[in-house]
Amino acid sequence: MALMGSNLVMYEEEFDRINSILGRLWVDANAKIVFLVDKNGQQIAAKGDLERVDATSLASLTAGNVAATDGLARLIGEKEFSILFHEGEKDNIHISIVAQRLILVVIFDERSSLGLVRLRVRKSAAELEEVLSQMATKAAQEGQAQASPFAEITDEDIDALFSE
Repeated sequence: MALMGSNLVMYEEEFDRINSILGRLWVDANAKIVFLVDKNGQQIAAKGDLERVDATSLASLTAGNVAATDGLARLIGEKEFSILFHEGEKDNIHISIVAQRLILVVIFDERSSLGLVRLRVRKSAAELEEVLSQMATKAAQEGQAQASPFAEITDEDIDALFSE
């Protein structure tokens, strides 16, 4: 179990689904690295050639990049820029915001194309949003179930307790 922002809790089932989605994106987009980060810069999951990068730094710098770009968007009257793209000599970085909560990063080279990455990211982002929605539903149900430790105690139970 891991806590995510806004009081969402990720259990092993959700984590496995997220890993599966990232693994499929990694293969389908012919990417070098795919990872998911929250907007605070905490890495949630990753797939690919992670040995060649400092994943912690990459996650926090990506979150900082998104925050800076959000500031730029607001300056010109936009809510956000939901997709960012950085083109390098050998590697490219595609960054997209998922459900205004998570950051999906795909690092790819000439073996793939921006069009393919964008197509595959769109599908994966929809699947990730579905997982987040299910997590929110589960959190709400558990919140109601755990709203009060006394919720299941009836007046008769209290009367019985004090009449003994």
